[in-house]
Amino acid sequence: MNERPALSRIGIIEAAVRVADRGGLTAVSMRNVGKELGVEAMSLYHHVANKDDLLDGLADWIFAGIVLPGPGEPWRPAMFHRATSARRVLARHPWALTLIESRRSPGPSLLRHHDAVLGCLRTNGFPVALASHAFSVIDAYVYGFVLTELKLPFASADGAEEFASEIDVPADAYPYLAEMIGELVIGKDYSFADEFDYGLGLILDELDRRRRRVEE
Repeated sequence: MNERPALSRIGIIEAAVRVADRGGLTAVSMRNVGKELGVEAMSLYHHVANKDDLLDGLADWIFAGIVLPGPGEPWRPAMFHRATSARRVLARHPWALTLIESRRSPGPSLLRHHDAVLGCLRTNGFPVALASHAFSVIDAYVYGFVLTELKLPFASADGAEEFASEIDVPADAYPYLAEMIGELVIGKDYSFADEFDYGLGLILDELDRRRRRVEE
């Protein structure tokens, strides 16, 4: 007879991730996670205090999966790699968008993540206030971009041309929108996903300009 693996906090959190991936954050309950593990919900309370503790663990699990700046890494590639990593993780687990910044009991991975990002900026010449602004604007861009990708009426990597050809955009009524579609989408290899790097580059360019101005 096969015995079930012993329960652990990380095993319970990973089971909750699977539940959330299938049914969204509203599907996460002690009962459903217990079912995922093949145990009674009461068994989980030896490792997770309650549902709030479970959600705290889920948020921390997300942050643990995002690439952090390495010691001494130049700030610009570090911010670029962290942003692209966060985008991948959040796109893979869309439920995390509404969770990760909402917890009142941040875990060690969340705290380590935030400290590493701020530390990278501070040791690369960013004053405290500008480092805070940079962290905020980069994350707002990443979160907003992921949310847009998830809600597009076509796949972000393709399908834009097919979608554009199905909607009526007369040039006399919407001249600039029609111009953009004609020049960039129809007959072109347009992908909304490609906009991410360009937009992130604009943000990093401006942050670099402001950082240099502080040093002058």
